[in-house]
Amino acid sequence: MGAQKILQDIKFLEGWVNLWQNTFNKSKNLEEIIELAGMEQDSSFFGEIENELQSLEAEIETVELKNMLSGKDDINNCILTIHSGAGGTEAQDWAEMIMRMYLRWGEQNGFKMNIVDILEGDGAGIKSVTIEVQGEYAYGYMKAENGVHRLVRISPFDSNKRRHTSFASVFVIPEVDDTIEIDINPADLRIDTFRSGGKGGQNVNKVETAVRITHIPSGAVAACQSERSQFQNKTNAMKLLKSKLYQIEKEKQLSEIDEVEKGKMKIEWGSQIRSYVFHPYNMVKDHRTEVETSDVQGVMDGDINKFIKAFLLKFSHN
Repeated sequence: MGAQKILQDIKFLEGWVNLWQNTFNKSKNLEEIIELAGMEQDSSFFGEIENELQSLEAEIETVELKNMLSGKDDINNCILTIHSGAGGTEAQDWAEMIMRMYLRWGEQNGFKMNIVDILEGDGAGIKSVTIEVQGEYAYGYMKAENGVHRLVRISPFDSNKRRHTSFASVFVIPEVDDTIEIDINPADLRIDTFRSGGKGGQNVNKVETAVRITHIPSGAVAACQSERSQFQNKTNAMKLLKSKLYQIEKEKQLSEIDEVEKGKMKIEWGSQIRSYVFHPYNMVKDHRTEVETSDVQGVMDGDINKFIKAFLLKFSHN
């Protein structure tokens, strides 16, 4: 484990060195072009200078953003859980739309999105889903999505075409890596097996391969049904459970350190973080940062980096 940690640290530092080197090279290149344009008194260089400047600004923004992701767990994979709010089919459809939005975002940003547990809705949508997000800084980015997401639209499930408001809650916790020790007493666990409830697959509803583990003292529950073998599902469920227990311990320590800080966290991670309005106008607005866009379709197709960046800019230094 010691050697693995050293290799992780080396990779982390190499990433920073490469990022800074690229930024420095871009700035030197731009400097040389400007110098050459001045010497030649040639305005035809302006287009190239403009392009290089935009490229440098984007690179600096990447460095600044990465610098904000300096929390202890930011570099880790994360566990993303979505729950539909009250409201039956309408809310369950919204939860599925949110799930699709994150799956698209992960695909576009180089993260591996692995659905480990899903509970289908009654007729449409989903009641809940748990997704493992794998990739560098997955938790650092996705922690910005913690909270309640609100949808306003004309419901496709309402024959009277009335406007409905639906809610879905998003929880993001860091996945515990091998360097963090979590002691779990086997006597504190209840392990249940059940048949997978997902769609498709030869043996999906015939064999009890899905596993649910309950940690009795804390009430924490982790389930996995994505793998074909019970053993693999149990292994994955234990990994999820460890991450949940780690998060519970972190929150306990936070509340013990400072009641005032705890109050601040409640405000920052307030219940309703973002509204998605499809009717009577198109608007997605983040209530924590005031960032908004009328490109609702783009957002639902995974274009949420503007919201994540604004959140990190506003809250990462607090």
